[in-house]
Amino acid sequence: MHYVKVVLGVLLGVVVFLFLDYALPSKNTVRISNTYNRVTPISSANAIFYASEDTGTVQNAAGQRDVRFIETVRPNGKVFVYRNEDTGWIWPPYFKYDSANLHAEATNLRSAAGDPQWVSVTAYGWRLPWLTAYPNAIAIDTLAGPDQRPRNWAASITCVVLLLFLALLWRMWAQFHERTIEPAVRRVDEGWDRVEARADAARDRVSDSTAEARGRFRGWLGTWRGKPRK
Repeated sequence: MHYVKVVLGVLLGVVVFLFLDYALPSKNTVRISNTYNRVTPISSANAIFYASEDTGTVQNAAGQRDVRFIETVRPNGKVFVYRNEDTGWIWPPYFKYDSANLHAEATNLRSAAGDPQWVSVTAYGWRLPWLTAYPNAIAIDTLAGPDQRPRNWAASITCVVLLLFLALLWRMWAQFHERTIEPAVRRVDEGWDRVEARADAARDRVSDSTAEARGRFRGWLGTWRGKPRK
């Protein structure tokens, strides 16, 4: 049972970590190289990584929609692609409705490698090439250079609040366990001990009665053995 609890705890921790890693915002220093729209196929395998249709997204009968993309280059030369979609009121609750304005801002900040304009892109989500999934850009801020790394206050504050909330839940559970569960378990154990004591006493009485009856029966047989035949 101990190992089952450990495995379940590890699996729960992995699920929570992946959930937070996907939903919380991240900041990356990049140079915007291109912005464009592209008809993108949305299937049941990757629909979870795109905006819901009730946010105003238009999708045709073939499962394709027109999605805005932002191509970027990181200071180490690696490329990275963001999508730019409204989130609406769905999860995660970023309430983003300005994807058109963000696209215009990203287009205005495009720059070449010879004269780079470095920016910080705030986004959430994962880049999964095999599922055609892209992180969704939320905001763009200009930077003085590629070495500048803005602090991700939103993610930090969210993690601190979650840790405090988990600590509060743990304390509440500990008090509930101490005040309610442990006394109930003790009462059950004591009741079970009383039942076992009664059962032991009953077995002892039955055993004594059986031994006494066996002794009487043997004594009665002995009286017959001692009588002479006529």
